[in-house]
Amino acid sequence: MKNRTDINDFNIIPNVGPATMRYLSILGIKKPFELIGQDPYSMFHELCRVTGKQFDPCLADVFISAVKFMEGGPPQKWWHYTEERKIQLAKERNKS
Repeated sequence: MKNRTDINDFNIIPNVGPATMRYLSILGIKKPFELIGQDPYSMFHELCRVTGKQFDPCLADVFISAVKFMEGGPPQKWWHYTEERKIQLAKERNKS
């Protein structure tokens, strides 16, 4: 897989719309290529921490889909990653 460093517009990334772009901006991500190598779970937790809000966990699915797409993965609907996210967050809870 080849990273998609040539994408300059968040609107090209599947599942990313205006709200997600605002959240990414809050996280300091200003350009699509900055998603490459990010940990979408850390992004989700950091967004919750810095805003003081508990976002719907489905937002983590959107972050997963965006990161994987920018890293060269196929375009997927965000809910394609729901099961993966549930497993990962359960692992995180069990470590606590």
